[in-house]
Amino acid sequence: MATVPIPAGTSAVLLDIEGTTTPITFVKDTLFPYIREHLEDYLSTHWEEDECKEDVHLLKKQIEEDMKQNRACPVHAVDQTVHTDEEKAIREVVENVLWQMAADRKSTALKQLQGHMWRAAYASGRIKGEIYQDVVPSIKRWRGQGLKVYIYSSGSVEAQKLLFGYSVEGDVLDLFDGHFDTSIGAKVDGKSYERIAERIGCQPEEVTFLTDVTREAKAAEEAGVNVLVVVRPGNMELTDEERAHYNLITSFNQLELTGRA
Repeated sequence: MATVPIPAGTSAVLLDIEGTTTPITFVKDTLFPYIREHLEDYLSTHWEEDECKEDVHLLKKQIEEDMKQNRACPVHAVDQTVHTDEEKAIREVVENVLWQMAADRKSTALKQLQGHMWRAAYASGRIKGEIYQDVVPSIKRWRGQGLKVYIYSSGSVEAQKLLFGYSVEGDVLDLFDGHFDTSIGAKVDGKSYERIAERIGCQPEEVTFLTDVTREAKAAEEAGVNVLVVVRPGNMELTDEERAHYNLITSFNQLELTGRA
């Protein structure tokens, strides 16, 4: 496995999650099926709790908004306060959540309920965050060489911290100096990388970004950030042009820090 130099002058490494630190299948094959399988039980158990009531309230507002916009959705109104038949009310929430997931919706209401369910699943040990075996030793090596390491993912910071806090390697959150999500901007927008560099306190050219998505790589390059494209099993195939343009790695083990002042 050929070594690849971390670009000279790098002081911070910025990591994507899906397809970079973590198999791309983890979300699709573990996190989403967990919601589908445990949703009804979760709602039945937590129905009277304030957090769950707030989640249901947000879902109700989302349904009202969808109906106003004439988006197709289950037509049941979700209203906890007037239903005497709790099971019927829960089934209506389940129906709506499963519909949103099937439609690949990214609504705040859906993400909030999913986040609360995943938090409980991680904390109980039902789910452990998957991390490629080369990730933890490599990050420890980089940190030992004076690099700072950050995460930038479209998943919320809370979701990121759950994945690394309850991982197959245990709690590895202390390996990271900070976390960013799309609240700082979209991953395909160059300005997001400029903001991250500013927040970290360095110049864009002092940041090296690792991702499997070439649209993100392009945006980072436009901001002056160094880029390495990660090729892992199941990741999207690269075109010949992309393979020729980007420095590629298949494992974090390949990266070596050279020429550091």
